[in-house]
Amino acid sequence: MQVQMNILDFLHRGANVYPDRIAFVDEPKQEGGLGELTYGSFFKRVLGLAKTLEDMGVTEGDRVAILSPNATKFAIALFATSGFGKIFVPINFRLNAKEVEFVITHSGASVLLVDPEYEEMLSNIQVKEKIVLDGVRDKLAFEPLKDGSSEPTRWECDENATCSINYTSGTTAQPKGVEVTHRNMWLNATMFGWHTGVCDSDVYLHTLPLFHANGWGMPYALAGMGAKNIILRKVDGEDILSRIQLHGVTLMCGAPAVWSLVLQAAEKRLAQGLSVPGRDSVRIVAAGAPPPSKMIERLQDELGWEFIQIYGLTETSPVLTVNRYRREWATKSAADRAKLLSMAGVPIIGTSIEVDSTGEVLARGNQVFKGYWNNSEATQEAIDGGWFRTGDGGHMVNSYLAISDRKKDVIISGGENVSSIEVEDTIFQLSDILEVAVIGVPDDKWGETVKALVVKRPDSNLTEIDVINFCRSNLAHYKCPTSVEFRTELIRTPTGKLQKFKLREPYWAGRTKLVN
Repeated sequence: MQVQMNILDFLHRGANVYPDRIAFVDEPKQEGGLGELTYGSFFKRVLGLAKTLEDMGVTEGDRVAILSPNATKFAIALFATSGFGKIFVPINFRLNAKEVEFVITHSGASVLLVDPEYEEMLSNIQVKEKIVLDGVRDKLAFEPLKDGSSEPTRWECDENATCSINYTSGTTAQPKGVEVTHRNMWLNATMFGWHTGVCDSDVYLHTLPLFHANGWGMPYALAGMGAKNIILRKVDGEDILSRIQLHGVTLMCGAPAVWSLVLQAAEKRLAQGLSVPGRDSVRIVAAGAPPPSKMIERLQDELGWEFIQIYGLTETSPVLTVNRYRREWATKSAADRAKLLSMAGVPIIGTSIEVDSTGEVLARGNQVFKGYWNNSEATQEAIDGGWFRTGDGGHMVNSYLAISDRKKDVIISGGENVSSIEVEDTIFQLSDILEVAVIGVPDDKWGETVKALVVKRPDSNLTEIDVINFCRSNLAHYKCPTSVEFRTELIRTPTGKLQKFKLREPYWAGRTKLVN
């Protein structure tokens, strides 16, 4: 027997097994918020929205877009669209109106759900139906389906049908729409939940944007196990610690930048003689950028939180590898364990990873996407000979994948390849460092030379020469920065990624190519 995979399967189980358990706790005082919802009530609202969309004439394969920070209504829309054969289009709420318009037009979305904070910005967006999530204009759409009412038409699922179109951050071209199928997301959520140990006693804090690869698939895994979801609309270090304390949070996902904010907030608490919650009970999952090993060491030793790293891309639903503490590491020092955990990890079950002769990481697995929406040429470039080309450079250390850089971010100085990640990890060992990004800048002699953009602690007296000398005592000299620029902040994407092509742009202005 073969039963088609539908992401709604996860919520069916959660609602059937745990109907009276709290499923979601919405952001307090949020306009249009829903407070606390049990799994039974949440599922009825999913049915209600699915029926509303059907009555509006939205049919199988039609696209339904949403632009909103984390919210319970976002999660409802996640299941109510693709679970009933429509295609979900989550949009990065940090985009400007022109960029949002591109996504709406390119995807062909007929419905846009929009948070009231962004209503004015999107007032000129042309779409067949626009629903503002303010608790008034969306009231009927998010009402729970009443007992005895006709339910939305059950979708005869095709697991290879597109579940959602997730738009990647653009670089030099327009963003591409990544088509992931129900099979992709179903297996990603199952493997992710298994490898991170999701269980029915978990309390999950949504520090990760739900628009990003559908929350990495974690909302599906959590629903299947009846776990509790705490909505966080805006990332703030102290707010995260307060929510952990208030709700007994056990699990979170996010980029290293999020955990850096938490460490800063924890420092302030400890300086005031206050405790930091979650010791020996919280586990966090990091991805989006290779985390500095010193950060991992501090999270585990100072906070007592378990650190898990995953690696993947939007095109892989996203999880490809996982790195979690092994009992064989028990005799190693905290610093050595952190170094081991800073690698991307080992392939998750059912996934194969190879590194080709150019150093590019290739992947094969059930979670690899269907293709780019209306872009067959880009699809053919990305999936070559049955392997997905990640665009990341890396190497294998026994069974572990270590990411050395995005291929385009490798610095070539005097003919030698320099991994910016390796240099960043070294600089981060300095206690005065809050953030660092290493880039290549033009140099008449060496072609490129290494530059470090650094955010230091406000009270720090750290100098440029201090940073350079520290690197020279820990790295080969050709890898070391020849210049250091101190900044008050490093601009990141909503998922915590540094876009190094933007950091490099001012230094390469006026040149016809970004290599020298």
